Amino acid sequence: MAAIINRDLCTGCGQCVDTCPVEAISLDDEGIAVVDGKLCVECGKCVDVCPVEAISLD
Repeated sequence: MAAIINRDLCTGCGQCVDTCPVEAISLDDEGIAVVDGKLCVECGKCVDVCPVEAISLD
C-alpha cells in the first residue's frame, strides 16, 4: 500500500516531494501533497521528513 497523505494536516511544504527517491509525490493545484500509488515503493522517507506528521504508511 502506498503512503497516505492526511489532507487536513498537510501544509504543502514540499519536503516529501524533495525526499521521495522515486518521484511518487507531487503537490496538487491546492498545494497539498498527493501520492502516485503506482510509483510509491513504501520506503517511508516521506513519513520521516514530514514536519506535521501528515503522512503515514498503513
